[in-house]
Amino acid sequence: MNMIKDFFSNHMVVSTSAMWLVFGVIVVTILFLDLFVFHKHSEAPSIKSTLKICLSYMLTAIIFGLFVVYEQGLDSGMLFYTGYLVEFSLSMDNIFVISLVFTGLSIPSAYQHRVLFWGVMGAIIMRAIMILLGESLVSNFHWVLYLFSLFLIYTGASMLKHKQEHENITDTKVYKFVASRLRVTKKLQGEHFFVKLRGKKYMTPLFFALVIIELMDVIFAIDSIPAIFLITQDVFIVYTSNIFAILGLRSLYFLLAAAVCRFRYLKPALAIILIFIGSKIFLPYVGIKINPSISLLVTFGIIASGMILSVLKSERCKTNL
Repeated sequence: MNMIKDFFSNHMVVSTSAMWLVFGVIVVTILFLDLFVFHKHSEAPSIKSTLKICLSYMLTAIIFGLFVVYEQGLDSGMLFYTGYLVEFSLSMDNIFVISLVFTGLSIPSAYQHRVLFWGVMGAIIMRAIMILLGESLVSNFHWVLYLFSLFLIYTGASMLKHKQEHENITDTKVYKFVASRLRVTKKLQGEHFFVKLRGKKYMTPLFFALVIIELMDVIFAIDSIPAIFLITQDVFIVYTSNIFAILGLRSLYFLLAAAVCRFRYLKPALAIILIFIGSKIFLPYVGIKINPSISLLVTFGIIASGMILSVLKSERCKTNL
């Protein structure tokens, strides 16, 4: 392990600004291909094509992680993979909520990709803002990390203690708040986000779904952003691992939304991960130090155990697609 670490540490040849440029080019290329090549027309995606795209996103993240290892060292690479794995896993809740939004608003699967594409664009911007705010807080008030830790431990313990029931999206406070303040048509207008009726501009259920999904993403980020900052305070790793996880969320949604409720043991696994991440900052005080490689293995092991146990004890569940 030390030989590998020494090899990579001696080959850091690209500046941080250049790495940001490489990351930007990759993201722009992915979004361009997604919008203008793979999904030029509004149509329901097939399982086969969705699986290929999902695996492509994962492979891209893995290759980028190797790039981080080569340029910044093995520890940085392990932190990237851990952050990516945690953020990707936490997105499972987003998938269930997205499914509830589309079902509650009767959004056909042919139009769902358009909503998710622009949802990802919004998430890229919102995550950047939240991460910069988080970095500013951590830089100026280091003790905030301890608050993040306690928050994650509390959140994880609450997830283990209480069985979360997902209510109808139209009954949620977020839905009622938005619906009371915006003009929305009752029927879809093809793939259009806005339509003009009686001289006034109305948003269609398609754009309304986008607004709800964006607001829910901000709510979920309240958990995920502290989690990644407790893994590393390197803004480059924090942001890139977040965005690669978000980019894969759309294809993961089309792949798993119909069966996500079968992963009944995934939520307890995520709760344990939150507690584990939240506890790491306190472990050095009792003489325990966990290096990035071990942290990655523990995180992967917990998630894999939750998913395997869910598959072994899976039950039929109601599809939302």
